[in-house]
Amino acid sequence: MSLLPCIEREPEAAANAAVIWLHGLGADGNDFVPIIPELNLPASMAVRFVFPNAPSIPITINGGFVMPAWYDITAMDIDRTVDKEQLIESAEQVRRLIDREVDRGIPSERIVLAGFSQGGAVAYQTALTHMFPLAGLLCLSTYFATADSLTPNGANRQIPIKVCHGTRDPMVSVELGKRACRQLTDMGYTVDYSDYPMEHEVCAAEIADISRWLQQRFAP
Repeated sequence: MSLLPCIEREPEAAANAAVIWLHGLGADGNDFVPIIPELNLPASMAVRFVFPNAPSIPITINGGFVMPAWYDITAMDIDRTVDKEQLIESAEQVRRLIDREVDRGIPSERIVLAGFSQGGAVAYQTALTHMFPLAGLLCLSTYFATADSLTPNGANRQIPIKVCHGTRDPMVSVELGKRACRQLTDMGYTVDYSDYPMEHEVCAAEIADISRWLQQRFAP
């Protein structure tokens, strides 16, 4: 099967680490490209950024309108009724991108998986079931859609997890972000949670926190 189309940004030096960053519903891989310079990562930290593009599919809650999405959302209830089969298939497609980074010489322990909103739900599924240890899991303004069905892989039992959310988010309630943290804690994971006075977006304080967290993950 062919790989998802991606936008990639290479560091000045040969890459020795990678971040695979998944966009949200209706966006595409370009969405988070502008964040790279704002992270102000040291030049010595040679991180490749990979921004996959989700396929375009009909979205039930949007009247069947076709848009880029990792899976269908069939109801906007508090539990976010989603097509889990599509979500899991998206996770498998992302897993192939992780495998490609390993094939390109990046150890799995130097790969961070990040996701915003829908992308975050896919990131949870992918990282926590991955069969080789990853450097970290970064989940932004999202929810743990497969918490009740996911079978964790022991390889990532100790994975560092950073969860960020906006307290005024009208699209994905901050309560869903907090619930994800509780679910993860109940499953035995350690979670670093932060929230910010923002809506369904990112802000400068959050970007600064993400930068510090990434630098900790990729420290020599």
